Amino acid sequence: MPKTKTAPDFLLMIATIALLTIGVIMVYSASAVWAQYKFDDSFFFAKRQIFFAGAGVAAMFFVMNVDYWTWRKWSKVLLIICFILLIIVLIPGVGLVRGGARSWLGVGAFSIQPSEFMKMAMIAFLAKYLSENQKKITSLKQGLIPSLSLVLLAFGLIMLQPDLGTGAVMVGTCVVMIFVSGARIAHFVGLALIGVAGFVALIASAPYRIKRITSFLDPWSDPLGSGFQIIQSLYAIGPGGLLGLGLGESRQKYFYLPEPQTDFIFAILTEELGFIGGAIVIFLFGILLWRGIRVALGAPDLFGSFLAVGIISMVAIQVMINIGVVTGLMPVTGITLPFLSYGGSSLTLMLVAIGVLLNISRFSRI
Repeated sequence: MPKTKTAPDFLLMIATIALLTIGVIMVYSASAVWAQYKFDDSFFFAKRQIFFAGAGVAAMFFVMNVDYWTWRKWSKVLLIICFILLIIVLIPGVGLVRGGARSWLGVGAFSIQPSEFMKMAMIAFLAKYLSENQKKITSLKQGLIPSLSLVLLAFGLIMLQPDLGTGAVMVGTCVVMIFVSGARIAHFVGLALIGVAGFVALIASAPYRIKRITSFLDPWSDPLGSGFQIIQSLYAIGPGGLLGLGLGESRQKYFYLPEPQTDFIFAILTEELGFIGGAIVIFLFGILLWRGIRVALGAPDLFGSFLAVGIISMVAIQVMINIGVVTGLMPVTGITLPFLSYGGSSLTLMLVAIGVLLNISRFSRI
């Protein structure tokens, strides 16, 4: 275990806090009208987001001071717990259904989404596996297939909810980790063809997924149905122009764009703060990605390096998918924007992950 500790990566921490602050402000701005109408409290979502942000930051600072090798020791236990939770959430009457997916478990006045925590557990376990079996990763039977088996099992359980977006982020993150570990490109090409065929089958098996694809290609073919969210998102982004309509001045949040504080918060942000506001957010994510890559390159061991790669890949993939959906470049997936979108499980998980990354940075050699 590495012994020499330094100060955590300052820029990584500042970028995270800046994104979190923008997120709290935008959650209030985006949700105030809906919260006032539904709960008679314009601060309903903002207060909960502040609570989750506070708890998440506390968890981030706590994890930042816990040696990252602890995750190696407990990775198998955490993975088993997450698998159990993924099974429990599928039980009718136990798992809560929201947005057509049985993805939530109620805990008092709050609820958690087990699939979000599975992403971090899978990253930790896979980092341990790859660091111990890197020489075998070039073998299809001894390295690649065993490393993907648990990933696909978790993906299958997540798809039973169903939650294609979260499952896609987890699989994409794990594929990046395996690729970085030295897996052969030829193996990836073969598996990619199988994956594409499976992905097409998943889409074809559910009519709502086919509608999402067709609405992505031509949202105006069904403007009041499957294309509604994308069209309203574009109507928010377009008028924003360079400087935006002004903070709090969004028009689309007045019951045009459904639940704008979650998946489509970036649309409200660009409507109110314009291209400049959106560019600042993307710039902050760029800093986070840059510093995360430096942490991965400077980690003192393979486990720390793979763990950092997994965390930063998870954030980057989720950001690309969310902004791609909001801007009409990708089909609607239900993926939140890290640190900005409203949500307890996602926000807490992301801040814990950054805490782990900050701890690895304390041992970085660069």
